Amino acid sequence: MVLAQNPKQIEAIKGLAGLYLQMKKFDDAKLDYYKVLGLDPNDAASYYAVGVIDWNQTFQPRMEERAKLGLKPDQPLKNREVCERLWAINSANIAEGIDNLKRALALRPDYDDAMAYLNLMYREKADLECDAPAARAKDEKIADDWVDKTLAVKKVRAEKAKTSTPPM
Repeated sequence: MVLAQNPKQIEAIKGLAGLYLQMKKFDDAKLDYYKVLGLDPNDAASYYAVGVIDWNQTFQPRMEERAKLGLKPDQPLKNREVCERLWAINSANIAEGIDNLKRALALRPDYDDAMAYLNLMYREKADLECDAPAARAKDEKIADDWVDKTLAVKKVRAEKAKTSTPPM
């Protein structure tokens, strides 16, 4: 009803996008988050949400293929045919996810959740670089760096919380 009266009501669009996300209607959620970004290009949370959706859309098919091959989590994907198929399916979402998460961080440099998902997106990318061990290693290093940055931000936030809490 709110959107029928005011189709540019950002909080209503975000609410609808959030519902779609919870229902795993990723394409609908992404569409609404992009509507929000069209109205407010400085909304870091919507860039983050699109990155999360992109990760969800890439993770599931990759895990299904890894399970079919009987791979353990620490075993690299080396089946060229599967890599090529997954790259065709996932590469656009991986690139979009990385781009949107970086945009979220440009707006909020201490956005630890966006950092954590950048780690995950680079791991998605690394696993699909079957024939490029150097590229895989580079992306794994970038992912590890994002883990370190995430932990550093969380540590600083925890320290600030300790010092700002009045003693009892």
